[in-house]
Amino acid sequence: MSAFQQLVRSNESGILTGWIHEMSSTTRRSDLMDDADLKQQAAEFLRLFTDAAQSGSDVQAQEFAATREFLKAIAKSRMEQGFSPVETAMFVLSLKQPVFNALKDALKANASELVTEIWLSGDLLDKLAMLTVDIAIVFREQTISRQQEEMLELSTPVVKLWDGVLALPLIGTLDSARTQVVMESLLTAIVETNSQVAIIDITGVPTVDTLVAQHLIKTITAARLMGADCYLSGIRPAIAQTIVHLGIDLIDVQTKAKLSDAFAVALQRLGKTVVSIKTSASHAPKGRE
Repeated sequence: MSAFQQLVRSNESGILTGWIHEMSSTTRRSDLMDDADLKQQAAEFLRLFTDAAQSGSDVQAQEFAATREFLKAIAKSRMEQGFSPVETAMFVLSLKQPVFNALKDALKANASELVTEIWLSGDLLDKLAMLTVDIAIVFREQTISRQQEEMLELSTPVVKLWDGVLALPLIGTLDSARTQVVMESLLTAIVETNSQVAIIDITGVPTVDTLVAQHLIKTITAARLMGADCYLSGIRPAIAQTIVHLGIDLIDVQTKAKLSDAFAVALQRLGKTVVSIKTSASHAPKGRE
């Protein structure tokens, strides 16, 4: 066991006090964590770190397994609380100063050994800090990915316009990931409502290129396979010119300029029609108007 490891083990209480003071003066986030939780986490980490450090400085060794699991839990909880990866890593890095101070007091008569032990302890804490950063970044990326999936689901609402008629208004750019969500949402709604007609409205889609057209055709084809006629509405002049210019084949797809036009065709497809109340009243038998 090196002098640094012996020192940490024999002076655990003093180092913990210095560490808490160091965090309070530099990286303390009182708005996200109270003193009791911070002290509990610091004491637990220092205990695990002290036990593991006896085996050497390989943080991937089995002896550091409990320390790694603890840092994983710390990183996850702090990401959920709103800490940044850097602030999470500083939980470990702020331990350097109290350890260095303790080494300086214990080895001040031996400069060579002091430098060696400072390097050893600093290297070990740096490795643990980098491990914490990696874990924190992974958790943050998972959170962002989950939020993106939730936003995709929210941005693709399937609306029931009439019994047997669904509408899917699209806003924004279509990519492969969003197309998959769109397709799944539409097909699920077709099955659940037993609808015969689905209208995909692209009024809110800024541009239509070859890739976007392919995604739309795939969605329409999938809806047809489920037994529903699929209409495409929201074809503006600029989009129509772009489709012609790119040579995109939409011959088999029934298109309309406006959602209302597509809805009228859908009602005809179901044998329904919209009649004005005044017109209907004028044809009613006398005495019943």
